Amino acid sequence: MDHITFLVAVVIVTALAFDFTNGFHDTANAMATSIATGALKPRTAVLVSGILNIVGAFLSTEVAKTISGGIVDDTLVSPAMIFAGLVGAILWNLLTWLAGLPSSSSHALFGGLIGAVWVGAGSHGVHFDKVVDKVLIPAVASPVVAGVAALVATYLAYKLSARARQDSVTRGFRLGQIASASLVSLARGTNDAQKTMGVITLTLISAGALGHDTGPPVWVIGAAGLAIGLGTYLGGWRIIRTMGKGLAEIQSPQGFAAETASTAVILTSAHLGFALSTTQVASGSILGAGLGRRLAEVRWGVAGRMALAWLITLPAAALVGGLAASVVKHGGDLGTAVIALVALALAGAIVAASRRNPVRADNVNDHHEVTVRTPAPTNVGTAA
Repeated sequence: MDHITFLVAVVIVTALAFDFTNGFHDTANAMATSIATGALKPRTAVLVSGILNIVGAFLSTEVAKTISGGIVDDTLVSPAMIFAGLVGAILWNLLTWLAGLPSSSSHALFGGLIGAVWVGAGSHGVHFDKVVDKVLIPAVASPVVAGVAALVATYLAYKLSARARQDSVTRGFRLGQIASASLVSLARGTNDAQKTMGVITLTLISAGALGHDTGPPVWVIGAAGLAIGLGTYLGGWRIIRTMGKGLAEIQSPQGFAAETASTAVILTSAHLGFALSTTQVASGSILGAGLGRRLAEVRWGVAGRMALAWLITLPAAALVGGLAASVVKHGGDLGTAVIALVALALAGAIVAASRRNPVRADNVNDHHEVTVRTPAPTNVGTAA
């Protein structure tokens, strides 16, 4: 325990805070379509998802090893760099949550770490070949694969049930969605929770508390699983609205097809150690399910805004992580304190802004877009 300094403890707490934001930011990946089709009540959905996230965290550690010893050189990383990278990831998660944009929490984390390590240790501290193999290629391929799989599955679902009674089809696929959405939640625990495990493990390695190439200890697995599970139960209602109502008009057979495709892709990638974005996988599946049903409405404007967010997530988080790392590097403990205070202030402002137009469990299915309202200007000294 001598290696657990105050800074290391702060980094671990910050990593768990990121994991918590990852939980409510990405709840939609598992439960948006089930909530949109009425297969599960909103509060029931996030409770089931949160519990299964925790269970999934214990099923595999391959992705965690990719984070702790893959994309950056753990011999050159310091806890201060990791702290700076986490700040970039958390702020980007909160900004996109406010806008209801299902951007990638995973890429926010990778971007923050890459930017912070690049500034703190130089470009040789980042394994760019691993970034390409384990992050960028899966980022391009996974939503396409999931989308095609969901498109085919949706087409077959409607084809096979064409002569059945509509109410029986709806009821049957809603029951199927309970199982398929639960599997997505379980799969998400094997991928998303592991990213925080990898960050905490990397911190412990950099502080000398663990040897190089060591996997996450059991307490790290449990803490990361619990943090993402609690965040999931909080319910990322703003992004659930966008995913469930904003991308495509979804019926229960499409929801079942999308969730099944997402599960297959996420579990396969977790087994192979690919740290992909479950948000991109789920979004690709929903778009594929929308295209797979004849005459279904697909909202390409929303899809375009999401794609833009995907493109800028990694570099935007890297920029914030790099700026934070620069302040920490040159300011020492004082710089770390300044970054922490600025991050807390910005996070508080974002949460306050979200309350002007709240999205809750009771109104999550009311609209298909999330808007951010600003206070109306007051005219002083003008006639009524």
